Amino acid sequence: MKIFDIYETKNIEVRDPGLKRYINLQEKLVLKTHGRAKARFEKGKVNIVERLANLVAVPGHRGKKHKIITGRASGKYSKNMKIVLSSLNIIQEKTGKNPIQVIAQAVENAAPRDEITVIEYGGARYPQAVDVSPLRRLNLVLRNLVHGAYDKSFNKKTKIEESLAQEIILAGEGSMESFAMQKKNESEKQADSAR
Repeated sequence: MKIFDIYETKNIEVRDPGLKRYINLQEKLVLKTHGRAKARFEKGKVNIVERLANLVAVPGHRGKKHKIITGRASGKYSKNMKIVLSSLNIIQEKTGKNPIQVIAQAVENAAPRDEITVIEYGGARYPQAVDVSPLRRLNLVLRNLVHGAYDKSFNKKTKIEESLAQEIILAGEGSMESFAMQKKNESEKQADSAR
């Protein structure tokens, strides 16, 4: 069995031991959980391609503000999955590799390991560096990939499919032109300075 009867995931390996448990590459014909993953760590059981498509549905959250709201962000499963599938086809054409492997590499490369939290001590607030849990690492990197793709396509000639494919390819190569890689670098630099 393959994902959508197109992409195989048997030979894909995840090298990062922390993320290995949470990057789900289970093969199914149709990736649709119908929102059943509600328990605490259930998100780790949802296929990574489906999670990417779900994030394409609501891309515009930047903190507490909805920065970008587009016609593409309709919440329709078929529309979101078409965007992801066409970007997977673009990745396969450009790289000649299995696009699921490229997504797995992009997630491994662009997932931040450290970030900062604020600790209040004696009325003063101090930034403190903390390690990021594997599930949060995966959540952050998927969100950053989608945000980077929308920033590159919003009010521009580039289509969302092309910009998402480009963002994933750049993150998979570890290039600093990728928005997700920039966010990872920024997060880790802030954590280093707060140690």
